[in-house]
Amino acid sequence: MEENIKKILEQTKSIAVIGLSVDSSKASYIVAQYLQENGYKIYPIYPKFKEVLGEKIYRNLEDINEKIDLVLMFRKGSFATNLLPIIIQKGIKNFWLQLGIFNDEVQEKCQKLGINFVQDRCIMRELPLYKN
Repeated sequence: MEENIKKILEQTKSIAVIGLSVDSSKASYIVAQYLQENGYKIYPIYPKFKEVLGEKIYRNLEDINEKIDLVLMFRKGSFATNLLPIIIQKGIKNFWLQLGIFNDEVQEKCQKLGINFVQDRCIMRELPLYKN
């Protein structure tokens, strides 16, 4: 798992953040802000509002026409099942479910498809351990 995390963090430049709240007290906001401060381009995905952290908010992953290196999810684990076909279609190679979020079925499918998958880990906690 550690080698997988290291590889993801080293290869990633752009991150679609699923469920990025505009509420600055929420974990998704705090983590996304941290990622921005560490040089990552974020693409917020949230069904409401127009902007967060100075970035345009997209309604869904399909609306992003830029290259995405990583999908970072802050929604219930079952939502990962809905995202996987879009991740496959867009050719995204990394899928991360934040701390406390699990989907073993999607993990198994990602392994078979060669998609790097992490669940129940906080990217903000992992980044200082692996980033040069």
